[in-house]
Amino acid sequence: MEISTLATYHCLAFVWFFFVAYSITHVKTEERPSEVFLYGGQWKYLTVLNLVLQAVFYGVSFLADVLRLIKKLRCAKHVISSRDLLFSVLAFPVSTFVCTSFWTLYTYNRELVYPKSLDGVIPLWLNHAMHTAVLPFALLEILALPHRYPAKKKGLILLGFVAFLYISWVLWIYSVTGEWVYPLFALFSPSGLAAFFAGSLAVIVSFYNFGEFLNRMIWGQSKF
Repeated sequence: MEISTLATYHCLAFVWFFFVAYSITHVKTEERPSEVFLYGGQWKYLTVLNLVLQAVFYGVSFLADVLRLIKKLRCAKHVISSRDLLFSVLAFPVSTFVCTSFWTLYTYNRELVYPKSLDGVIPLWLNHAMHTAVLPFALLEILALPHRYPAKKKGLILLGFVAFLYISWVLWIYSVTGEWVYPLFALFSPSGLAAFFAGSLAVIVSFYNFGEFLNRMIWGQSKF
């Protein structure tokens, strides 16, 4: 794909994710269902954090494209490294995890992750923008251009650290409010919850490996 085309695509993707993130963070708090508590705001949900992550990633990607277009290759090299690290370690695995885990649990019992009362607050298009469209965007990004993956140990350490931070945030919210971010967590004993978090981490690691596999199959192997 030509650089100018990539720049247009990344710009549009950035605007889209910024718009979606803006839309969900400006849902009126007085209209929230009783199941949704205020502590932590929208920032307690992985879905919303992922929208911000995607907006940052596509913003960085657009900047890299612009720098290449204006022949600022030295600056572009550093930005491209940041772009590839963001995509490989976070943007692809988190988007894939958000989409697959949400719709799997939604199909099983939506009340565990997305109570029906939210339908009156969050429109259908916004639900799909948050939980469905993120995966096609991630797959299209792999098809659009190659991304250099870090060494496996480095990539998994970074991914595990970010996962640890989010789990710590969820546990902190529970310790303060006595309420779980997702109703699903209330079904588990402490040991069961630890096993669930470990299983979720294993799943997201598998998505990291899957993204690396797709990138290598399409573009060949290139590492930092």
